[in-house]
Amino acid sequence: AGRAWASRGMEAAAGSCWAPLPAWWGLLRGLLLAVLAAGSCQGNSVERKIYIPLNKTAPCVRLLNATHQIGCQSSISGDTGVIHVVEKEEDLNWVLADGPHPPYMILLDGNLFNRRVMLQLKGTSRVSGLAVAIAKPSPPQGFSPGLKCPNDGFGVYSKDYGPQFAHCNKTVWNPVGSGLSYEDFAFPIFLLEDANETQVIKQCYQDHNVPRDGSGPEYPLCAMQLFSHMHAVTSTVTCMRRSFLQSTFSINPEVVCDPLLDFNVWSTLQPINSSGKVDPEKEVIIVATRIDSHSFFWNIAPGAESAVSSFVTHLAAAEALHKVSDIHLLQRNIMFTFFQGETFDYIGSSRMVYDMEKDDFPLRLDNIHSFVELNQVALRNDSILWMHTDPVSRMNESVEVQVRNLLDILSNSSMGASVILQEAGYSQPLPPSSFQRFLRARHIPGVVLTDHKTAFQNRYYQSMYDTPENIRMQYPEGLSPEETLEYVTDTAKSLAEVATVVARALYRLAGGANNTSAIQADPKTVSRMLYGFLIKMNNSWFQSIIKPDLKGILGDVPQHYVAVAIPVNTTHLVHYVLANLTGTVVNLTKEECQNPEKIPSSEKEMYEYAWVQGSLDPNSTSRVPYCVRSTVRRSKALSPAFELRQWGSTEYSTWTESRWKEIRARIFLVASKELEIITLVVGIAILIFSLLATYFINAKADILFSIPRDPGAVAY
Repeated sequence: AGRAWASRGMEAAAGSCWAPLPAWWGLLRGLLLAVLAAGSCQGNSVERKIYIPLNKTAPCVRLLNATHQIGCQSSISGDTGVIHVVEKEEDLNWVLADGPHPPYMILLDGNLFNRRVMLQLKGTSRVSGLAVAIAKPSPPQGFSPGLKCPNDGFGVYSKDYGPQFAHCNKTVWNPVGSGLSYEDFAFPIFLLEDANETQVIKQCYQDHNVPRDGSGPEYPLCAMQLFSHMHAVTSTVTCMRRSFLQSTFSINPEVVCDPLLDFNVWSTLQPINSSGKVDPEKEVIIVATRIDSHSFFWNIAPGAESAVSSFVTHLAAAEALHKVSDIHLLQRNIMFTFFQGETFDYIGSSRMVYDMEKDDFPLRLDNIHSFVELNQVALRNDSILWMHTDPVSRMNESVEVQVRNLLDILSNSSMGASVILQEAGYSQPLPPSSFQRFLRARHIPGVVLTDHKTAFQNRYYQSMYDTPENIRMQYPEGLSPEETLEYVTDTAKSLAEVATVVARALYRLAGGANNTSAIQADPKTVSRMLYGFLIKMNNSWFQSIIKPDLKGILGDVPQHYVAVAIPVNTTHLVHYVLANLTGTVVNLTKEECQNPEKIPSSEKEMYEYAWVQGSLDPNSTSRVPYCVRSTVRRSKALSPAFELRQWGSTEYSTWTESRWKEIRARIFLVASKELEIITLVVGIAILIFSLLATYFINAKADILFSIPRDPGAVAY
């Protein structure tokens, strides 16, 4: 009651200062509030009725280096066009010349996604964007959007070192490379990953856009809108300067691009002090491979042959060596190294060399006895694995002796195996490889193992088609995910043979004297790794070997594109797979494992400790975690150009990735321009009429809404 009287008192006080609002105002206000409430509840459902979102897509994004920008982008508000399906080259005539409703959004068959067609589309204003459907099966002629000479200019060969081999003068390594990934497109290009969504677009096209009797289709037409606006432009020099100025002088800085970066993963056969320096007289053999790949589309990088086949073989060889009983007696240590960012001008290897030169790494270049690199190894002809060496450094007599010894040990290790190792030839240069970055710093004896003598066997290098099928992985039908994980494929057996030969050769190279017949890579382990890194990361084995707080990294479809901020899934998983295969289970509690510095005998500088999830208990749904001790470490894989702020460097990689705000795609029906103009004009007319009506009603409100005086009332 008190609140009611107070309210009336306030109203009375207000009435003494302002005239009472007319009655119609309360009615209008209630109506307005009701409309707004209804709009907030129904806005999303109205949008769903208008638009069909495409949820399984991958965009082409903008990348930049010291001199160029490559990739694709849309306008800031997205690009829209009428859909036209192109399944054969003749269909392009409608888009490029005949069609009456430009600009067009093209749904392009994957078999037509090539340089010739793309340059036609790039040169016209009648195209506003592109959606590419994956070709199934993969294009038989091959498809590689990479360069014919990968990482040209950043390897060892130049006008000052082996000029006859520079710029792939001697050997064109990737002859099917179209360079499409290194073109700059002013319109958005998306990959359609889901066949069902591709069919939805085709059905919309069939229903609304198919030309009838040689004439253009009638409105409404099916249209597509693609959003992929990129913030960075011109080059890494420009975008990094803008980001630097923003960070320095702005309260709310807006960074426009980020350097490509991640982490290298490495471990040693015999533990070393990771915070100290290896003795100068201690010799170390480096075994290396890359763990990243690339394709035209962002984060679509299966890399089955270009990356996975080699690093899986590398991991299997590391496991086989760690099972040898006398590894602690070997006179030379072995370092297993997995480089990130190698696709983009050797980011990981150039950074490790830089750190070694600056004494920021436990090893120095002088500690390196020899270098063995596993490159593409899954597509062998007649079981031959080719050994590539550097003909320039071999002109040095001492290097030649060591290289010849290395080749002999490798060849002898393959005797009795199903893998035959042959030398590619003294005059043959090195293929694109991390080893080249080490040779730029010092003449190191080394060999690169590949399945090709000259040009790549891989017809899908750096493309979305470098999939398990490309390395002939086949499974029987009807297997469950768990059965598929454990099934040993012919590919796994083949790669296990390569790992066995490599492990035996490394043992001999490190000074091992015992019989090597017992050194054997496990095909079952190789099968598990191939399944996890190529088919399904979220499997029971990967779940059991990672930390509990990392279980979110286990996506379904593995991709191996380098990151710009945090370690990608591949880096994490290579780290923990290597720890699982080469480490030791130790009897420590969770607290002790996570804080080993509290244990006097932990030797934390020598080992890394990880508390992992473990396998599921057969009798319950809970896991049995445990502690793993290993020598696995990480080191930064960020190009030295960004440490030195030399964004225009020609010595080091300068690749950056543009930032963006949103990436999305959707289809909808669009009306004719005439109907849109008529709708706009009618809407404006209704608005003007409503304003005029409101004004006159307000002006005559005292007449229209007056309350007649009660005839029985008496005034005193």
